[in-house]
Amino acid sequence: MSNFIGIRHEDKYVMERRAPLTPKHVKRLIEHQKLDFVVQTSQKRIFRDQEYINAGALIENDLSKCNVILGVKEMPIDFFEPNKTYVFFSHVIKGQSYNMPMLKRMMELGCNLIDYERIVDEQNKRLIFFGKYAGLAGMINSFWSLGLRLKYFGFDTPFLHLKQAHLYNSLKEAKDAVSFVGQEIAEKGLPKEIQPLVIGFTGYGNVSMGAQEICGLLPVKEISTEKLLELKNRKELPNNIIFKVIFKEKHISEHINKNTDFDLYDYYRNPQNYKSKFEQYIPHLSVLMNCMYWDARYPRIISKDYLKKLYSKGNPKLTVIGDITCDPDGSIECTHHGTEIEDPIFVYNPLTNKYKMGYEGEGILDMAVDILPSELPRDSSDGFADALTNFIKPIAFADYDLPFDDLDLPKSLKKALILLKGKFTHEYEYLNEYLLD
Repeated sequence: MSNFIGIRHEDKYVMERRAPLTPKHVKRLIEHQKLDFVVQTSQKRIFRDQEYINAGALIENDLSKCNVILGVKEMPIDFFEPNKTYVFFSHVIKGQSYNMPMLKRMMELGCNLIDYERIVDEQNKRLIFFGKYAGLAGMINSFWSLGLRLKYFGFDTPFLHLKQAHLYNSLKEAKDAVSFVGQEIAEKGLPKEIQPLVIGFTGYGNVSMGAQEICGLLPVKEISTEKLLELKNRKELPNNIIFKVIFKEKHISEHINKNTDFDLYDYYRNPQNYKSKFEQYIPHLSVLMNCMYWDARYPRIISKDYLKKLYSKGNPKLTVIGDITCDPDGSIECTHHGTEIEDPIFVYNPLTNKYKMGYEGEGILDMAVDILPSELPRDSSDGFADALTNFIKPIAFADYDLPFDDLDLPKSLKKALILLKGKFTHEYEYLNEYLLD
């Protein structure tokens, strides 16, 4: 069985420049695991073709000699070949309708599908992810957006020094820029009209930690949700401090029976028995960073109806939503679609239910870039490949003609195997109902 592994070029988005394996990781795998790589030529990938050639890979447009093909985002329907193994973020596990045709085609061709999102440990914790880099880029973009939006309202702030994340040459350069803003805030303060400046984070996983890492470069003081509700009553607040609040599930949702205490285990097993209670915090936030997992079973964090009520009372404090989670019409209902890096922000007017791209207009600014890690393509690819490298050899050498139980793959990879020879593995048989729609 050939050990050729293909690395596909990314074409879903114009600005998608990431790679699942970097040249240095390819070099290591060639030298230590005796694997062969074919890298599909790309003019936009952050790593040039010559870097992969120097690492020992072949550069070709055709990946037909490869039995295993790695990518980042979804692949076109006409790309798949019979009986091959594909590893990428397939975005099918929620039954996403827009990817069901792709899934059907893979089934017709008898393909094997391994999804990075489902490579998890015994505690269901993801082992390979870009999430932290989504948080890093998302926070940079949200601070940049905040500067533009406040300027539109007539306030000059140090945030105006910032650029969109992809315009920096590296994460270090971006961090240096944010640190400079933090120094200016510490020394000169912020306009009293926007004080206290409060940033809320939903969630506490990799995405949230990345966003908080950037936020931590500013003069920040973390407060509890209880202190947040009391903040407006404080008469004297320093003008050179930004307040930060982290919201966990218990702060966002409550049981529909008010006499029942919140139970995290029950919440994840029976989300239909819970409703949102987050509205009490929204009027106290300047920026909301949405960083937590959501699907349609869970209560929304912010609904359009609530925003309409909020705005009908006058211009609210909430200025920017950094919707890193980016579920269209989802947890942040006014995020009607994910935006592209080239056109990353829009303003939603709750009173008219209208959207306007850019940072001008009445309403709330929403930053909802769908591929945030690609704004830091070199750093995010490097971090992702560090984790993925250990799984390449077992993926390459597995005999996918064997039954699932006999397949020689680590448990974490077996959990991520959605299709085996074009059939759903047991854990993913529920997806059959989505294929019928």
